Amino acid sequence: QDPYLSQVFILGTKRGSDELLSGSVLSSPNSNMSSMVVTANGNDSKKFKGEDKMDGAPSRVLHIRKLPGEVTETEVIALGLPFGKVTNILMLKGKNQAFLELATEEAAVTMVNYYSAVTPHLRNQPIYIQYSNHKELKTDNTLNQSRAQAVLQAVTAVQTANTPLSGTAVSESAVTPAQSPVLRIIIDNMYYPVTLDVLHQIFTKFGAVLKIITFTKNNQFQALLQYGDPVNAQQAKLALDGQNIYNACCTLRIDFSKLVNLNVKYNNDKSRDYTRPDLPSGDGQPALDPAIAAAFAKETSLLGIPFQEPRGAQPQVLQPWCLKLGLPVAAVPGALSPLAIPNAAAAAAAAAAGRVGMPGVSAGGNTVLLVSNLNEEMVTPQSLFTLFGVYGDVQRVKILYNKKDSALIQMADGHQSQLAMNHLNGQKMYGKIIRVTLSKHQTVQLPREGLDDQGLTKDFGNSPLHRFKKPGSKNFQNIFPPSATLHLSNIPPSVAEEDLRTLFANTGGTVKAFKFFQRDHKMALLQMATVEEAIQALIDLHNYNLGENHHLRVSFSKSTI
Repeated sequence: QDPYLSQVFILGTKRGSDELLSGSVLSSPNSNMSSMVVTANGNDSKKFKGEDKMDGAPSRVLHIRKLPGEVTETEVIALGLPFGKVTNILMLKGKNQAFLELATEEAAVTMVNYYSAVTPHLRNQPIYIQYSNHKELKTDNTLNQSRAQAVLQAVTAVQTANTPLSGTAVSESAVTPAQSPVLRIIIDNMYYPVTLDVLHQIFTKFGAVLKIITFTKNNQFQALLQYGDPVNAQQAKLALDGQNIYNACCTLRIDFSKLVNLNVKYNNDKSRDYTRPDLPSGDGQPALDPAIAAAFAKETSLLGIPFQEPRGAQPQVLQPWCLKLGLPVAAVPGALSPLAIPNAAAAAAAAAAGRVGMPGVSAGGNTVLLVSNLNEEMVTPQSLFTLFGVYGDVQRVKILYNKKDSALIQMADGHQSQLAMNHLNGQKMYGKIIRVTLSKHQTVQLPREGLDDQGLTKDFGNSPLHRFKKPGSKNFQNIFPPSATLHLSNIPPSVAEEDLRTLFANTGGTVKAFKFFQRDHKMALLQMATVEEAIQALIDLHNYNLGENHHLRVSFSKSTI
């Protein structure tokens, strides 16, 4: 006899039909049966009425079926957290079922309505949720239910009083009370860049995010994120720890920080205080647009708000905290496919705020850019490859034969084309302000064999100079707008500061400052007089042969000297 089925659970209800079918032992005051003992082995041969439907009268108690055998109490509770407070849980592991009680019927209705349109999955297996006939769930705290109740009590303690549990043994996999509203976030397997704004989009679904600070430590991208309430931090950790931001990469590792308050000095692409839109940008970073800053300052929790699928979204499995973001969930458990800003207005707002573009933002994922107002006397496919290669792997470049002040540039993917457009549109190259937009073309055509196009078209697909070809490369973490300060690397020991100053001055600009890295003289910062001069120097000297088989690597820096 399954130990999970040998317990007595009392439910103050109308009738016990759905729970009786579940194979538990029930007593209902309104039922003709005072008790019923079922010794099923977990392979229930009976069919539920409307098995794949979520029918029945609304109730704050929900009946969850077809659970994977290894599913945990924490995972079941997490199904309900985005919709409201979870007040009770009954696990019937021998029957692969559970009952989840929410604080209000309204929250339960929201949850059922959502999952009636989107089939929920746990551990890559579809599960089914419907209203229970019972209006209240009362469970004893003996034997195998003690673990489930310990998990629930931990969540309840955090939700209500934010105080530690006394005399309750919580297993390692159970949640523990949060003492801080600040989360420490580490991104593992970082194949794509993760920006401050991506983190804000994800974590704001669990409450108002007040502050974020991002940094790199031990070669890992990390962040500190502060909520207004420790309860929100607890809910976010419970739902998001171990999730992937993109398919099979960028895994979130979340813990509570020892800090209880973050001190943010600047609002830029590395740190932001959403309660203080007046803060300076600092370090030459672009200031946050006032309208966007005001919108961020008014951000409030979305918990309990009915969810609606974004307009134009394709039918797909979605998790509740991802829905407002348009984050489709892949078949792999816990894996989210690339983030997408669901409409053009949001994309424009992102661009206005100076944010890094994300996969899916560009129209149709177009990889081809149209660059116009070029200095046709100076520009070459190689110079465009070098400059645009800062933001992605350039595949092909074509300077237009009949309009040599314009060129088509094909990037490796739509994310990279968006990055390049956001950062290079309006910059000055060879004395002219260039314009960068998405092209209507899907690919850059190479000239027909035997046709001389005067060197205006070049295929860089197999170039060894691509910066982002290696998965998880540190280059993903060091993508910055054009700046007067350049980051130099791969410098041989024999090359001195004066050698580099002279080399960069020969590009036609003025070197204002120079500094070797204290711990690693293979790297240095060099500051030109203007951003235009820095762009010119990068084009001329990236991959420059310094001797001893060392080719100089040049990129833009967010720092100043």
